[in-house]
Amino acid sequence: MSARAVFAAVLSSLLAGAAVGACSPSHASPIDDAGAPIDGGDASITPTWKPVLEHLDGALLAVWGTSEHDVWTVGGPLGNTGFESLVMRYDGSVWQRSKPGGTETYWWIHGTSTSDVWLVGEKGRITHWDGTKFEERTSGTTVTLFGVWAAAPDDAWAVGGVPDQPDQPNDVVLHWDGTSWKPETLPELHKVALFKVWGTSKDDVYVVGEIGLVWHRTNGTWKREAQGIAKGRLTTVNGCSPSSIIAVGGRDLLVSDGTTWKRSDVTLVNDVNGVACAPAGAPARSWGRAVIVGGGSLKLRLVGEAWVDDFGSEPFSDLHGAWVDPSGAFWGVGGSFTATPRAGVARDGVVARFGEGTVSSTIAP
Repeated sequence: MSARAVFAAVLSSLLAGAAVGACSPSHASPIDDAGAPIDGGDASITPTWKPVLEHLDGALLAVWGTSEHDVWTVGGPLGNTGFESLVMRYDGSVWQRSKPGGTETYWWIHGTSTSDVWLVGEKGRITHWDGTKFEERTSGTTVTLFGVWAAAPDDAWAVGGVPDQPDQPNDVVLHWDGTSWKPETLPELHKVALFKVWGTSKDDVYVVGEIGLVWHRTNGTWKREAQGIAKGRLTTVNGCSPSSIIAVGGRDLLVSDGTTWKRSDVTLVNDVNGVACAPAGAPARSWGRAVIVGGGSLKLRLVGEAWVDDFGSEPFSDLHGAWVDPSGAFWGVGGSFTATPRAGVARDGVVARFGEGTVSSTIAP
């Protein structure tokens, strides 16, 4: 059995709590407790990953939206001079490049509605979309903000730091209270960069970062979890429910039932960068409920009781961010985000999707 197949089996057992078996990407047949196909359709037919946008000038690092007809993806040049910040938005018919201005790369995006969207990135940049225009907000820091998550219009979190440089400002956690962004003091400072923040509610928030760090905020208090479990940095955290949390980064994969964290000890052949689960209320789909993306076109889908490995399918790009839209379709974005910065060189940003139907590749002028 290959390393990826073993990895799929272990992760499935941790998340689904069920036996795992072989599963073909084109002939998965998940059934519900009554023995019927999960989505009521032809369970022998599964969509494929399809590139939606390719060869954009900046790398894309995050994708998120309010619906399958309102999708945002953000990124930028990552130091390749001659290009602007990259923000693309899909309205259900065409894509449009938004113009927030600047050259900073946006690392993440999240919001609560079409009129409350946060973008964060390099040099402490925080940009807010109010439904009609972009507005810059003061962050109080100049470090890169790698993650943002909003629970409500008056309750959002952003995290960041300077990777691999403990002598620089690190352990950065900012909170939006509806008026301004303010620094949050953690119980312990580890002089490390924090990469992502995500939660299931206002009082159930997770932060992950370097040295396998996991912070969990409940009852207004931050508590460190999963100590000593991850071997490297954790870059993304997401979950299917309060009792099914996944944190990934590099060759580490951690899962939690909301109380206890476990690590897969399988050696991964590619770095894992992003993870996403279907949001509450999304229809059950025969192609799966969770997705993992990573380097070298790594793509894994949790389908019924097994993980399906789509490794090597289009697009053949490094992928960084993932999202599951309310229809249950999977999205992945990436590009040449690991290459050394060079003036005037495009980062070949890419958007990919896995789901029913097709999405337009047309970019409005």
